[in-house]
Amino acid sequence: MRVVALVPGGISDQILFFPTIDDLKRYYPNAQIDVVVEPRSKSAYRVSKSVHEVLIFDYKDRNSLADWGNLVGTIRDREYDVAIAVGQSWLVGLVLWLTGIPTRIGYKGKGSVFLTNPVSPSSSQYTAAVYHELLRPLGIDTPAPDLAINLPKPDLEWAQKEQKRLQVHETGYVLIYCGYSHLSNPQSLDTIYPVANWYEIIQDFEQKQPILPLVLIKEPDNEQIVRSLLEYSANLKVTSPNNIGQLAAMIGGANLMLSTNSPPLHLSVAVQTYTIALFGSAEPAKLLPKNDKFLAIKSPTGKMADISPQIVLEKIWGG
Repeated sequence: MRVVALVPGGISDQILFFPTIDDLKRYYPNAQIDVVVEPRSKSAYRVSKSVHEVLIFDYKDRNSLADWGNLVGTIRDREYDVAIAVGQSWLVGLVLWLTGIPTRIGYKGKGSVFLTNPVSPSSSQYTAAVYHELLRPLGIDTPAPDLAINLPKPDLEWAQKEQKRLQVHETGYVLIYCGYSHLSNPQSLDTIYPVANWYEIIQDFEQKQPILPLVLIKEPDNEQIVRSLLEYSANLKVTSPNNIGQLAAMIGGANLMLSTNSPPLHLSVAVQTYTIALFGSAEPAKLLPKNDKFLAIKSPTGKMADISPQIVLEKIWGG
């Protein structure tokens, strides 16, 4: 069986879709599963254990009819048996209808007239579970499996060397993903936690657990925040993974992960690291599974900046 899944969205959306494709592969071991994703999201599949090929299409671009026509041709040439559309779009539905794929699955709503098997989504559930409901027309009606990833051996080896470089391989460490900077991602204001708040948390942590190192995750989008935090404390350490596999391997070695709503948060869930997550306007129930290892702190106002450092510290120390 040849399957193609059209999955718009960022890296977080792809990671949350992993349980669906993993379960599909479990029920149909000989299935070849391809995905069509936006350019910004291709890197997520470095840690997927079930996808055969990643095709690129920028769903959010101002695509011409020729662009959509090329997508139809690309999909049609591969002669898929099943198509799964994540999201609701009449254009995507039309594309799948034009490809002639016999089984076309997606959510009821925009574009579902072009589907052979529309599914009613459950909007209140964990997003990974909502995605998993798309497998019902294929006879898979079991609960969604836990989020999981496949870590390449070179990435695990890199993380081991990085932990030795940082001198945290024997002590353990707390990993902090402090979010994006306002300048690099102005559309993500509710995922930004102020530097002053982070410093208050870091200062308290250094006082109560001076022998447990704190490691900041540095990426191009948050260099400004990391630089500011380093000015507050000379004891902080910094890691800069080159890819999503290295990042996940570093998260997997941590004693605790502190994170805003972001792709590193979902990687932390996948590797089962104890996690405290900060949420602005997003609903934690949709982005975190029910598990005592993953604790959510939701802003009372919908703005990340309004989460009190004292509330975060109470979660950390179990108060």
